[in-house]
Amino acid sequence: MTTTKTAAAPPRGIKSLVPARIDRLVWSRFHTRMVVALGVAWILDGLEVSIASNVSPYLTEPGSLGMGAGSVAFSVGTVYLLGEVFGALFFGNLSDRWGRKNLFMITLGVYLLGGGLTALTLGKGQGWVLYLDLTRFIAGAGIGGEYAAINSAIDELIPARYRGRVDIAVNGTYWAGAFIASVLTVAVIKHLPVSYNWRIAFLFGPILGLIILFVRRNLPESPRWLVMHGRVDEAEEAVERIERETLSTGGSLDPVDESKQIEVLPADSVGYWELTKTLFRRYPSRSVLGATLMITQSFLYNAIFFTYSLVLTKIYGVPAGNTAYYFMAFAIGNLCGPLLLGRLFDTIGRRRMISGTYLIAGVSLAISAFLFHAGQLTALTQTICWCFIFFFASAGASAAYLTVSEIFPVEVRAKAIAVFFAIAQCFGAFGPWFYGKLIGDTGNQSPDYLLHHSKLWIGYLIGAAVMIIGALVELWLGVDAEGRSLEDVATPLTAVGRPDEDSGPAADATGTSRPPVA
Repeated sequence: MTTTKTAAAPPRGIKSLVPARIDRLVWSRFHTRMVVALGVAWILDGLEVSIASNVSPYLTEPGSLGMGAGSVAFSVGTVYLLGEVFGALFFGNLSDRWGRKNLFMITLGVYLLGGGLTALTLGKGQGWVLYLDLTRFIAGAGIGGEYAAINSAIDELIPARYRGRVDIAVNGTYWAGAFIASVLTVAVIKHLPVSYNWRIAFLFGPILGLIILFVRRNLPESPRWLVMHGRVDEAEEAVERIERETLSTGGSLDPVDESKQIEVLPADSVGYWELTKTLFRRYPSRSVLGATLMITQSFLYNAIFFTYSLVLTKIYGVPAGNTAYYFMAFAIGNLCGPLLLGRLFDTIGRRRMISGTYLIAGVSLAISAFLFHAGQLTALTQTICWCFIFFFASAGASAAYLTVSEIFPVEVRAKAIAVFFAIAQCFGAFGPWFYGKLIGDTGNQSPDYLLHHSKLWIGYLIGAAVMIIGALVELWLGVDAEGRSLEDVATPLTAVGRPDEDSGPAADATGTSRPPVA
């Protein structure tokens, strides 16, 4: 008896208008609450890094931990940075597998644990130093994980026409945290005994995070992530909840564009191997773009920010106790850039604004380098120059994070953010060491001052060149993502009938080449 084999039916896709329904929404109270609840991650990072920098001298005091300067820098800085890299890669993978909401709750909890335990460093000696290292690593891992989970969630829940300005503003709030840390240092920390003032300082971040933890509990899972994992009913329910809140607060809903319906296959767990194939096989030019933008901004920021106090004290003779006031001005300049320029990234466009901000920052830094070398700057005018430079650089740097979170498919979005964040941090870590060597150990009264002064201005020119390279790469490879659905910018990997061609320079979401924007 002969049997006939029946061909297996092709897998049925899931058809959904969820992304289109999200993108047609007007701004509502829900979006404001979400941005506040999730955006605090960058405030926490800015607060944590700046607090650590400001209290480092106290940890060397005999009445405190009595650590050496090198040990303090390693424990509160390097270990924290390594924790961020680990956290971004580890929790970024889990965010794509377990969901955005699960991870932005878990990562904040990890940060709270690490920050709280840091404040409980009770004794001296090598054992307590190792304890401090461990707690700083845990706190850094939590913040690193926040970057991946939260950038993904914000981009997937914000309507397309607002996505650029919101993401850029949220990333820019890092500097609100830095400003708050400087104010707390001047108003509170410096007036407390060195035996415990640094412990109080390390509690500020966890206290803020604990408050936000309760706000986040009421946020929904990303409907886009739910659709990609076959949980259509939950996705529909989440969107309906947002729509009801929009209508209840006086908002209106435009008709849904039926042509924006997507059809996808439920996604399995996508690991780093699939991400590697996506980055280097399907989107090699976008990978070059993301890496370049992240590396260049990280190098410049780490180089200037982490050596700022050294320049002020060693070259301009500013007393160590007064550097916080200069940090406040620097933080305000960095905060204002993303807040005031963010809207233009949605209207004028990504490529013009990113390349423009990078270029202005690079050229301005080069001009200030020549003034610095000529001895025409003081501590005040140097700070004014840096405030102007980083007004633009901060908006561009925030847009770099936006870029890597919107130009790759939803299935690997969090991991892509994590990978480029880790790459940027690793390259950026070279900046402080390099510029610290250029500054040297001499003060402005040393015979070698002019020699080191000369070396440093060359370092500034290198930083300027790095930013200009970033501008040129953006002009060449930039993706015009403004106002477009995430699914149009990067087709989901599981989309039925998705194109397989490479994106190429200046390509749109389907791989079709676009002429660069003038």
